[in-house]
Amino acid sequence: MGDARIIPFDGAASGARTPAPRSARRPARSARAVRVPEPVEGEVPVRSIEGRTVREREDAPGTGPRRAPGTGRSLLGSLAGAVGGVVGGAAAGLLDGVAGPGWEDKAADGLAFLRRRITGDYEVDEFGFDPELNDKLMAALRVVYEQYFRIEVSGLENIPAKGGALIVANHSGTLPVDALMTQVAVHDHHPDQRNLRLLAADLVFQLPLVGSVARKSGHTLACHADAERLLAKGELVGVWPEGYKGLGKPFSERYKLQRFGRGGFVSAALRTQVPIVPCSIVGAEEIFPMVGNVRTLARLLNLPYFPITPTFPLLGPLGLVPLPTRWRIEFGAPIHTDAYAEEAADDPMVVFNLTDEVRETIQHTIYRLLMQRRSVFF
Repeated sequence: MGDARIIPFDGAASGARTPAPRSARRPARSARAVRVPEPVEGEVPVRSIEGRTVREREDAPGTGPRRAPGTGRSLLGSLAGAVGGVVGGAAAGLLDGVAGPGWEDKAADGLAFLRRRITGDYEVDEFGFDPELNDKLMAALRVVYEQYFRIEVSGLENIPAKGGALIVANHSGTLPVDALMTQVAVHDHHPDQRNLRLLAADLVFQLPLVGSVARKSGHTLACHADAERLLAKGELVGVWPEGYKGLGKPFSERYKLQRFGRGGFVSAALRTQVPIVPCSIVGAEEIFPMVGNVRTLARLLNLPYFPITPTFPLLGPLGLVPLPTRWRIEFGAPIHTDAYAEEAADDPMVVFNLTDEVRETIQHTIYRLLMQRRSVFF
């Protein structure tokens, strides 16, 4: 598989820009023959295929100008393009007669995406973020977001349309599903469809395959250096400061926020002068009710905890399916940090007071949302 081109990380590639509508950001369609009216003098030559008059696209594989050596085009890429063109043509013809032209476009887009993956003809930033692949991952998670958890989101107007901002949320649910659902909420429902860059624990990047996918979907290590670099570049960054304490707390302590660490996220926001947006999530606590923790097994497996739930490990792999609870995500009013002096990031009292303000805001919002909730599942 070819290597992706690395592009400089700047504001033009960050979430600070105002992205084009989703339809305008779709990958270019793969090369194929398209129907056209009768040719006129001066137009591109046409030919007949199975009784139809068509004109070949100039960017079709094998018909356009060849890419210069060293630009990512390889023998594997040429073979992939040829195979993609043949398969795409056959699939397009079949779908045109069975499912209509809409399916033909989707098949062509899918084949073009696969060809770019194989040949390495895609771009990532210096953190490994792959916007095109992230859009595909968000599409897969969108079904869970809309149909399974039926998430309601509010307060998106509190997230700035451009520039850096730090979203701070409560953590729960045994597995970090709440972070992924928050990412979908911002990506799909924010007016500017911004990408939320998550700060993840080092365990995520130590897992095979998971770490690679996390990097490509915009996640990075939860450390001061990475957080400040992203915020300074105008990115939207998400952090869950409770960490494993919130994620793996017992069901008896649900919706009771744990300690917010040492306030490192507040220091990053103060140094980069970006607003802090509190985020409250209700519904994630019940997807994997944790009623026990096998600490000995957790130490043997080098895990922060080994959960016991009503379905796991009793039901085996089936116990890993979350319960279909109904969620509510609310983004609160931003807490601005640009009024503080630069040295405030090193002042323990300022950091502590802001950390406590964010935590109390999230906790009170959770209590209010719980009072409004009619049922866990409906």
